[in-house]
Amino acid sequence: MAYDADVIVIGAGLAGLAATAELVDAGRRVVLVDQEPEHAIGGQAHWSFGGLFFVDSPEQRRMRIKDSHALALQDWMGTAAFDRPEDHWPRKWAQAYVDFASGEKRSWLHGQGVRFFPVVGWAERGGYDAQGHGNSVPRFHITWGTGPGLLAPFVRRVRAGVDRGLVQLRFRHRVTGLSRSAGDVDTVTGEVLEPSAVERGEASSRVVTGDFEFRAQAVIVTSGGIGGNHDLVRANWPERLGTPPRRMISGVPAHVDGRMLGIAEDAGAHLINRDRMWHYTEGIQNWNPIWDRHGIRILPGPSSLWLDARGDRLPVPLFPGFDTLGTLEHIMGTGHDYTWFVLNQRIIGKEFTLSGSEQNPDLTGKSVRGVIDRARSEVPGPVKAFMDHGVDFVVEKDLGALVRGMNALTEKALIDEDTLRRTIAARDREIANPFTKDLQVMAVRGARKFLGDRLIRAAAPHRILDPKAGPLVAVRLNILTRKTLGGLETDLSSRVLTEGGEPLPGVYAAGEAAGFGGGGVHGYRSLEGTFLGGCLFSGRTAGRAVARAVR
Repeated sequence: MAYDADVIVIGAGLAGLAATAELVDAGRRVVLVDQEPEHAIGGQAHWSFGGLFFVDSPEQRRMRIKDSHALALQDWMGTAAFDRPEDHWPRKWAQAYVDFASGEKRSWLHGQGVRFFPVVGWAERGGYDAQGHGNSVPRFHITWGTGPGLLAPFVRRVRAGVDRGLVQLRFRHRVTGLSRSAGDVDTVTGEVLEPSAVERGEASSRVVTGDFEFRAQAVIVTSGGIGGNHDLVRANWPERLGTPPRRMISGVPAHVDGRMLGIAEDAGAHLINRDRMWHYTEGIQNWNPIWDRHGIRILPGPSSLWLDARGDRLPVPLFPGFDTLGTLEHIMGTGHDYTWFVLNQRIIGKEFTLSGSEQNPDLTGKSVRGVIDRARSEVPGPVKAFMDHGVDFVVEKDLGALVRGMNALTEKALIDEDTLRRTIAARDREIANPFTKDLQVMAVRGARKFLGDRLIRAAAPHRILDPKAGPLVAVRLNILTRKTLGGLETDLSSRVLTEGGEPLPGVYAAGEAAGFGGGGVHGYRSLEGTFLGGCLFSGRTAGRAVARAVR
């Protein structure tokens, strides 16, 4: 039986597109399959903010940020905290990725027309010692055009492959099995789903109209993670993070369900670190949802007062933007699955950025005037829409009304007005001097020493209860499912390994399905800006390795 192509790529997200683009450059024939409609090409990267992790970039140097390969590797290893025998390949991938981010990553993307916002962000700061979790310096580079802008060159390269007769696009094809016919895994079988014209991200039909079988010399799995499958998230929830949340919202559509990971495992692949995951603690329900339980993440500046469900401040250093999983672990130990930001309009206008391409029309649309208007506005339009329509937002002129609104959103009235007033007033007294014992106020003052934060991310210290800075705002924060940090174990050539450590013949993996490289390049925690980059690096690696392997 003849081959249908040299390679079959399963999943048309960023990693799959990067792999396919490299295969096209090498003149290889590819069948690219995906269960969603063709207009959903690009997968979750389309919805992303486009944040990328670079080391010692021109943008950093212009902002007088002193970064280095050694510092980035120190941060990565301190954050990942690798401690398992199966971390052998993830550790090697981590070293390779920091090399990539310190070297050709930016020039490779720049050569394809990708450009970057000049202000570097400082996500996931950690707040521990120098060898602990977090970025020591700002490294979060926003793509000009956000997720769609990052996808564009890879979509273009793949469609050029279609024009050359090298790529067959097979959308609405859902894989159900991998099998062997001559020793190697060379056969992909599945179901053809009926056409669907739903908008990107909306649930598409699962009506089966037929089946398919494709054969090739190699298969690359780039099918993503499990974030849309809450049952699977709970099943893999680690004890170290406490009891799984009773209620979660979704940062990804429902079709991000992890099915392909199980299919690959059934074919002999080794799935490791399945208990490592990355979910956000600053999730808000989308007032204008696209998919079921659609949530948006707040990318917060450092000033909001973060309170648990009972109104107590979260412990040091669990400030906004410092330690995502440390905060998640603390929250799940409180007996509640939500928390609160309490702030005022001056802070929300300066410090709230909403993650996602659709929440940042100025950056996504590459509008310089839009960015300037955002900086000048009292509250950016997308944030104001959530203040006006978001079910998790309470906006009031006085604290009593704010507390009543907060308690009305929850099953039990847990916030006491007098206690909250004392908490806020105590914090506000620490603003009177440029020095303080309140470590969050100290962190705000420290953040403003970095030009990027002073310009667009950190409000000047002031009293939350200052009437001139009002009205007051409270935001109920939900657990937002997002990324799978574990995945299919791969060597540095992206070959999928079996439980015995041998390559599974003919099978490769990249992107979130491979834990962004090796089966878990991030270890226990991420430095942010490394998910899209992990898809790019592992997809490129897989594509180049397979191009060398097939004849």
